[in-house]
Amino acid sequence: MLTSPFNTTKRSVPDNCQIVFVSDFFANQLIGGAELTSQALIDSSPYGVYCINSEHVTPEFVDSANDKFWIIGNWSALNWHAIQKFVTSKNLNYSIIEYDYKYCMYRSPEKHKATSGVNCNCETSQVGKLVEVFYSNAAFIWWMSEKQRYKFVKALPALEKVPQLVLSSVFDEYFWETISSLKNTPKNKKWLVLGSSSWVKGTDSAVTYCVNNGLEYEVLTNLQPQQMLQKFAESEGFIYLPKGGDTCPRVVIEAKLLGCKLHINENVEHAQEDWFNTDDLKITESYLRAAKEHFWNTIKSIIEWKPTISGYTTVRNCIEMQYPWENTIQSMLGFCDEVVVLDGGSTDGTWEKLQEIAKTDSRIVAKQFVRDWTTKRFAVFDGAQKAEARNLCTKEFCWQMDSDEILPESDWQKVKNFCKIFPRDVDIVCFPVVEYWGSVNRTRVDVNPWKWRLSRNKPNITHGIPAYLRAYDENGELYAKIGTDGCDYVTKDRGEIVPYSSFYNQSVHNARIAAVAGNKEALTAYEKWFRAAITELPSVRHFSWVDMERKIRNYRDFWQKFWESLYNVKHEDTAQNNMFFDKPWAEVTEDEIKNLAYRLSNETGGHVFHTKVNLNKPTPYLSIR
Repeated sequence: MLTSPFNTTKRSVPDNCQIVFVSDFFANQLIGGAELTSQALIDSSPYGVYCINSEHVTPEFVDSANDKFWIIGNWSALNWHAIQKFVTSKNLNYSIIEYDYKYCMYRSPEKHKATSGVNCNCETSQVGKLVEVFYSNAAFIWWMSEKQRYKFVKALPALEKVPQLVLSSVFDEYFWETISSLKNTPKNKKWLVLGSSSWVKGTDSAVTYCVNNGLEYEVLTNLQPQQMLQKFAESEGFIYLPKGGDTCPRVVIEAKLLGCKLHINENVEHAQEDWFNTDDLKITESYLRAAKEHFWNTIKSIIEWKPTISGYTTVRNCIEMQYPWENTIQSMLGFCDEVVVLDGGSTDGTWEKLQEIAKTDSRIVAKQFVRDWTTKRFAVFDGAQKAEARNLCTKEFCWQMDSDEILPESDWQKVKNFCKIFPRDVDIVCFPVVEYWGSVNRTRVDVNPWKWRLSRNKPNITHGIPAYLRAYDENGELYAKIGTDGCDYVTKDRGEIVPYSSFYNQSVHNARIAAVAGNKEALTAYEKWFRAAITELPSVRHFSWVDMERKIRNYRDFWQKFWESLYNVKHEDTAQNNMFFDKPWAEVTEDEIKNLAYRLSNETGGHVFHTKVNLNKPTPYLSIR
């Protein structure tokens, strides 16, 4: 299906069109090799196609059709601001068909030298660099010949990493019917020359060859495609001597298919490829006939690609800690192709229960990695366990959750959708966290509302302490400097922080800090932003501080020791070191814990326990479930 916006002012892509095809010209506007190839592809598309001239593509139009798949043909009239949209967009999916050499200001390195007298170095220019970025962000690149691909990638090395194939010229079904009908046409003694004012086509060189060799010749000008084929069918040969690289001239292919003898030079760039450099025309024809299906099958695989996701989490004594870990697993099963759960050596029945759960779903990978949690540096094991769990993941993307977190069902599809538009320039993306306080009726404002969450499953990504924050005690055992929880995403080889993409920015951060300080306008603005963020993005619910009594006890029994282990510090059980009570923990009663838990849950909206609790200065909160 073809929908054309020509001669219209307001442009929008109809719902029944999944493809936006961009070109300087289309076959109903200009008859040329590139246009005929594009039209053959458009006519054979299994999807609805919306065609638009490159000069009509505005940044606003790009935004309006960012959910479509784009195919970019010749684009010399494409607005540079629109190109920047393609380059910077995190979710725009597009493929490029390269017909010549657009990184060169003359679209031909040979013409560049012939015109300017110097070798082309356009790849180092601002335009060349932008073309390199534009092409390197493409989902796929199609070339006209192997020689063209080699020259292009040599000039712009970043393109080597982009998925790519040689397409060659493409022909429609009417062409093949015409070829079949003309194959038995009687031949005359004429040699044909393509008449063109284009420097690269080499018309004068071909004419000179005919004259020097006493050939009867005819220069073909202003003929329709059908007339050209008729000429090839009835003529003895075709002479084509382009002065610069012609990537895959269809006239040469047409002449060969219709039995013409060929006199061509090395600038016919497809000439030495196996499918063309053969006397068996069945090989040539079979290759060319398969092009349309090959093209659209590849595009279909991109459009309909369903990324696979490994979810992973770690557990240890979760029953005793009263974590909602079973819900965590069930949550990940809602959108993950496998769920890796690594037990650290539970002694409370968690491991046995996990094994039972794993039997109910083949996607659950339940493993145990027992560690000695009584050692002085046991806190380092937290990141090590996450690293081990990640190592067991086998899918394309990894989703990490802790055993006190749940992703609601309404957000499961959001994760799958986001994988399809994962930013090209990073390997990790962070998403919102709804951090409950005392109940699900209060969401914290006093902590960062994000966490690293979704990542590409690359072998060099792991969890642990960043290299610049690593230290060693007198026994040579690793611990962390302040600034990490020991579970950062770092590279295996160098221990460097892995770059990530975030929805959270400095202006939002400033508003949040102002809200915590008591600015009501800032709180209103931050809440509006936060609601929009969790509506658009998958947002984990964190239940760590919902049961305040449990959390206070866990802090007393576990987390105090954890932070001492991680940071190589020792805090005696004194009133000064107790951030919850003005007395040592040894003197705190259960009734005092219950009373404080009630007041924290109902009189405050959060507290970071690096400092003493101050119930006289309540923290603001949001009412978001």
